[in-house]
Amino acid sequence: MTFSKKILANKSTTIDLLKKQQKLLAVFLLSGVLFSCSSTDEEENTADLVAELTDITEKFEPKVLWDESVGDGSENYFSRLKPIVAYNKVYSASRAGDVIAFDEKTGEQVWQADLNDVKGERSFWDSRLPALLAGGPVAGLNKIFIGSENGKIYALDAETGELVWQSNIKGEVINAPAIDAGVVVVNTASGIMKGINADNGEEIWKIEQDVPALTLRGISAPVIASGGVLVGTGKGSLNVYLLEKGQEGWSTEIGEPTGSTELERVIDVDSAPVVFGDKIYVISSRGNLAAVELKSGRVLWKRQYSSYRQISIYRNTIFLTNLRGHVYAIDRVNGIERWSNLALTNRGVTGPAVMAGYVVVGDFEGYLHWLDQETGEIVARHDVDGSGIHATPTVVDNVLYSQSRDGDLQAIEIPEIIKAEQ
Repeated sequence: MTFSKKILANKSTTIDLLKKQQKLLAVFLLSGVLFSCSSTDEEENTADLVAELTDITEKFEPKVLWDESVGDGSENYFSRLKPIVAYNKVYSASRAGDVIAFDEKTGEQVWQADLNDVKGERSFWDSRLPALLAGGPVAGLNKIFIGSENGKIYALDAETGELVWQSNIKGEVINAPAIDAGVVVVNTASGIMKGINADNGEEIWKIEQDVPALTLRGISAPVIASGGVLVGTGKGSLNVYLLEKGQEGWSTEIGEPTGSTELERVIDVDSAPVVFGDKIYVISSRGNLAAVELKSGRVLWKRQYSSYRQISIYRNTIFLTNLRGHVYAIDRVNGIERWSNLALTNRGVTGPAVMAGYVVVGDFEGYLHWLDQETGEIVARHDVDGSGIHATPTVVDNVLYSQSRDGDLQAIEIPEIIKAEQ
């Protein structure tokens, strides 16, 4: 081989080696990119992971006093239907139209009303059309009031279940009405709010609130206090109206829009305000938990928490669950966080209910969890129904009432020795 041929051969070998090195480098770079993408995806997906339930050291075992059915419940639909206790009875409803009264102590059915056939005109051959009940029930003046997505408000006799009156309103009623001084106040998803005579269903006053183009599917239940109607809005404010005539009083901004998209800027105040003494506590779906002076609407403090679930207050502590399902205890006086529990992340946790020395929340798999009020530690768990629990449990006289999406209603208590310690 001549010298020139050797140079060409060596050059060819060098080129081959460089090509191989380039291929290897490309493989390594591609692997790095894939690994990087995989890691990023994993980090992004981590935020959406549903927390698995882990073993806990149970302090006590909840006891079921009675277990009954409320039709088909709310099934897979969004609903804030929940049991209430009044007149020694437990009242609850299904989305389809069943309203049932149970004996508070035994759970025996006292009466049942079918609101998709209030006039009793449906024949055996007619198919049952759902009444789409969604707002309530609430009790007052020996009546039970409940609203529907069809824009209807019903008043039933609390003792017999007979229909007393029925009224119409423009918009979906998807949260509980409020009643005081003979006036039933109903707030709708369309922004219409009415004051209705509790005796006969006649309109007393009506107001129209502005509703943003994009809001959550939820509205604030009205709350009546000191002659005023308190209600959260889709624009992120807390408004007050005079109960007697519906005249608007003060308005206070609670939510603060942030982000670049319309969805990120949704700031509805969907949970009902809570009145405690001369103050109001309210939270927006994206923005703030705030303490507001009842008389003037002046904001006393704000803290960055976001939720559309109902908040609860016991003495000087506010309990809330945020959008991620984290449970918090907040000092009512200054808004300082006392503890947080992240063990129920993304489990569709309900708003908290206070029971003896505990805070109780339900989740999307139908479990109830008891958290210690002082530490936030989960100390007991109970499986109600695999269909899930959406509405905040109801607690009256240390008995908890919880209704699953499938309509399974349970009355639950905790051991006497535990209650005695509180």
